Amino acid sequence: MARGAKVARRALVIGGGPAGLMAAETLARAGLSVIVADAMPSLGRKFLMAGKSGLNLTTDAPLADFMHAYTGAPEPFIAALRDFGPDAVQAWVRGLGQAIFTGTSGRVFPVAMKASPLLRAWLARLTALGVERRTRWRWQGMRDGGFRFDTPEGPRDVAADVCVLALGGASWRRLGSDGAWIDTLAGLGVDTVPFAASNAGLSVDWPPQMAKLFGTPVKGTALHAGGKVFRGEFVISARGLEGGGIYPVSPMIRAGDHLTLDLMPDWPLAKVADRLSRPRGKASLSNHIRKALRLDPGRLGLLMTFGRPLPVDDRLAARVKALPVRHAGLRPLDEAISTVGGVAPGAVDRGLMLRAVLGMFVAGEMLDWDAPTGGYLINGCLASGRWAARHAAAFAQGGQV
Repeated sequence: MARGAKVARRALVIGGGPAGLMAAETLARAGLSVIVADAMPSLGRKFLMAGKSGLNLTTDAPLADFMHAYTGAPEPFIAALRDFGPDAVQAWVRGLGQAIFTGTSGRVFPVAMKASPLLRAWLARLTALGVERRTRWRWQGMRDGGFRFDTPEGPRDVAADVCVLALGGASWRRLGSDGAWIDTLAGLGVDTVPFAASNAGLSVDWPPQMAKLFGTPVKGTALHAGGKVFRGEFVISARGLEGGGIYPVSPMIRAGDHLTLDLMPDWPLAKVADRLSRPRGKASLSNHIRKALRLDPGRLGLLMTFGRPLPVDDRLAARVKALPVRHAGLRPLDEAISTVGGVAPGAVDRGLMLRAVLGMFVAGEMLDWDAPTGGYLINGCLASGRWAARHAAAFAQGGQV
């Protein structure tokens, strides 16, 4: 993998998700002969799964605001985002012949509202650029300077002048992101960080009476954790609390912060207290609360679960406005939308090349960074794949970006 006198032009990309495919496109455009290898039977499986909910590609926001959503990322990753931010992603999608639109929240989607047309156009472009694909090829590590794969035809060794690893994090194992590569890289002397769930639901051990509310959406609340406030819809499920409104608190839960719910965020404490202080007559306490505050079944169920024993004095209003959520932590890694951990920030140089392995670059969720849903994850993968590939091409050709 060391730089030689002869200009090297063979590139290997391991991983066929957004980061890997963007790396392959960038390397091919730079004039390298490119092979993309993936362990799954087809490419872009997690990309297609993301498309089932609309395929949020990026968020149309000023770059400074957009960048604020990323935490813990190494400086090269931040540089990659500056280079390939929301405007660049939108232009790239349009270049593939895919119409896009921006929703009221600023999130950008393809008009088709699914990933398959975009993926087909992208794969056709890669084919036209001469990119070769190898599926059902699982990377096993290095053998005599080459890359060893387990394939349907048996072990295969591939020589390459540069390689971009885009093997994903450790969530959605059935779609190919199993994180098994972390031991391989650690064996090569690469500093790594243990995986942890992000953008994940919360595990809750519900009392039996909550079963009737499984599947109920919860709207009109505010979540408080780590000094931050989040508004969004989530769902009461048999496993706990899930959905986009819960995911943003993942970093705070990992950090051990307490989570509270404001069940009436648009009412000040005094108004809640006034309504609750009205005579309840013969109504049960739960019915009195429901009628006084106009609580829907979901919010009432959460109050009756997490708020007991309910105070019957002025403290009840405070409980409604700051309901402590008792949970057992984030849902398991394999259920998470994304993960943190992987290659440690200090293990890569400015071009996302591994300091321990010259000529080997990493991109996407293999790197230790965090971002919420809302297009930030896909944009981050695309940008880092492009950045790593640009520097890989320069390394192979003996130059600099």
